[in-house]
This record gives sequence, C-alpha cells and structure tokens, in this order.
Amino acid sequence: MTTLLVIAKEPRPGRVKTRLTPPFTPRQAASLAEASLADTLDAVAAAPACRRVLVLDGEPGPWLPPGFDVVPQCAGGLDERLAHAFARCAGPALLIGMDTPQVTPELLTVDFTGCDAWFGPAEDGGFWALGLARPDPALLRGVPMSTATTGAVQRDRLVAAGLRVRDLPSLRDVDTAADAHAVAALAPDGRFARLLAGCAGSGRAGGEPAPASGPLPGSRPALAAASRPAGPR
Repeated sequence: MTTLLVIAKEPRPGRVKTRLTPPFTPRQAASLAEASLADTLDAVAAAPACRRVLVLDGEPGPWLPPGFDVVPQCAGGLDERLAHAFARCAGPALLIGMDTPQVTPELLTVDFTGCDAWFGPAEDGGFWALGLARPDPALLRGVPMSTATTGAVQRDRLVAAGLRVRDLPSLRDVDTAADAHAVAALAPDGRFARLLAGCAGSGRAGGEPAPASGPLPGSRPALAAASRPAGPR
C-alpha cells in the first residue's frame, strides 16, 4: 500500500499565502491556509494508505488529525525538500501539497500496478501531486520550481528516466484571491470554502476569520506530543 505525504508550512501570518494579501490581511491569509491544510489532511486521512506523513516547516497545531507522522522539512530549495521527503520512503509514495483543499480521497487512491509514477498537473503550470513506485530523490533534484514550466519539466524528467507515467486530473492551486474563490466553488462544504465566505461576508478589510492559532470550526482537538511520531518540508 502507498505512503501518503503532505508537504506544508505551519499556517502563521506573514509566512503563508502572502499572495492573498491584498485583498486579505496576513491573518486572514494564514487562516485560509490553515483551512486549506485541514481539508487536505482530512482527505488524506480518509484515503487508504500504509502510512500518512506530514512533511512540515514549523510546528503542528490543533488542525492536525490523528494518524499522521510529523517529520521536519530539510533545508534548501523546494526541489531538495521534495526529494528529501521521498528519500525517507521505502516503498510506493504519493506526495501532495497544502494548496488544493478540493482534493478528495478518491483522487489519492492510486494503484501503481502497470505504472511507475503518477503525475498530477496544476493549472498554473506546476504540479499538485507526484507518486513514485520506487522513490528516487534524483528524479526531483534540479527541477526548477515555481515556474510556468515546472510541471512539464518534472513530467519530462520522469519519462526520460524510463518510467511509465499515469496522469491525475489537473487541479487549481490556491495562490491568489481569484484562485481561492474558484477552488471554494468546487468544494463548497469544506472548511476552506466556509472560511472564505466568512472573509468575504465581513464587508470590511478588518473583518477576521477564526484566528490561525486557534481551532477552525469542525477541527479536531490537538494531539498530545507523544501521539505525533517525530520523523519530514
């Protein structure tokens, strides 16, 4: 069975979703990031997996559901951090980010029978998911990240290595306010959509959603430290 990895940043104001400001305040942007992460983790928790790992830059909070190992990200660029996450996996693994709260457990239920890799392109030219039957960090190192051609370069790297690649549906990342509204419309019942509606419904720039440091509506209680095995963003 597959290991499911989520690479994420701790949702703190000024550190995440800075392209949402403006129109949102840094605190609103962090709360939206937290809601996106919580929705993503819920989808991962509901998908079949032999292990679920949060590869985190920062500290876990009350948004973390049970059943996840938390491991620190290594230093370096995103390509190095992704490579390092895969390097810690001994068998098939699928890695996603925290920017697609519309993701479903069904999308994360991949079968490597007859293929070596799964690739999920993002609408902005990047990728939202990468699955490897035999994780090899060299497949990611040196791929230019955060460009309009990142996804194409990464997929070409897989094909050039002789891997049989299957494609997942293209998804839209949440980077800008326009992205946020488009994605919320795809998953209107999620935490992200409900929180975004609260931001938009505040009617004033100072209107704030639930604080990023506190629990979101419907979030699970914080885990005791002992229930979060140490282990990688």
